[in-house]
Amino acid sequence: MADNTLVVELRDGRGKGAARKLRQAGRIPGVLYGRGKPSLAVSLDPIGLQRALRQSDAGMNTLFDLQVEGDGSLGEKVVLVKDLQREPVGGHMLHADLYEVDLSQTVEVEVPIHVVGVARGVSLDGGILDHALRELTLECLPRAIPDEIQADVSDLGIGDSLHVRDLQLPEGVILRDDPDLSVVSVVAPRKEEEVAVPVALEGEAVAVEGAPAEGEKPAEGAEPEGD
Repeated sequence: MADNTLVVELRDGRGKGAARKLRQAGRIPGVLYGRGKPSLAVSLDPIGLQRALRQSDAGMNTLFDLQVEGDGSLGEKVVLVKDLQREPVGGHMLHADLYEVDLSQTVEVEVPIHVVGVARGVSLDGGILDHALRELTLECLPRAIPDEIQADVSDLGIGDSLHVRDLQLPEGVILRDDPDLSVVSVVAPRKEEEVAVPVALEGEAVAVEGAPAEGEKPAEGAEPEGD
């Protein structure tokens, strides 16, 4: 059994009109699918799902025991939230993809990378920490999905990098990313660009913005210089 329960209902309506009515009623459309299984159209409470994801250390990799209201024939299922569609401005949920997992078979998931420690190149030399890769693609059994992968940057000096191959993975977890990818680097601080100021050499004149060049007549309507 999973630590959380997600209640869904089967839905008949498809298309934008049906989805709009669902959202007006405080629910969102979703789809339930699994390896080698036909997909089912469902609806669910977005507020309850959002609360469960926020409270769980696993985030999007939280396992849910699925309850399908009104249809006990579907039996017990364990699902992952594989994808969430949100409004681009408000961030409200619009649609959820639920993936039924087999607890005896591996799944491929995205796990966040958490930086720990303070790089000596930052604390001692004023460098800047560049966190280039924020998630790892891993394969493992559903019960073995780690909440995060830690990247210890304490020993990094300016010009040093931590790569995917340097990260410690839990036993039984398989890496699906390129091991040569850079995760974190310490780069030198950028120097402010110096503005070049023209310096007159002996016997040379420095042009003043708005003044006519030597031998050039003043612009029409301009007051001549002098007494």
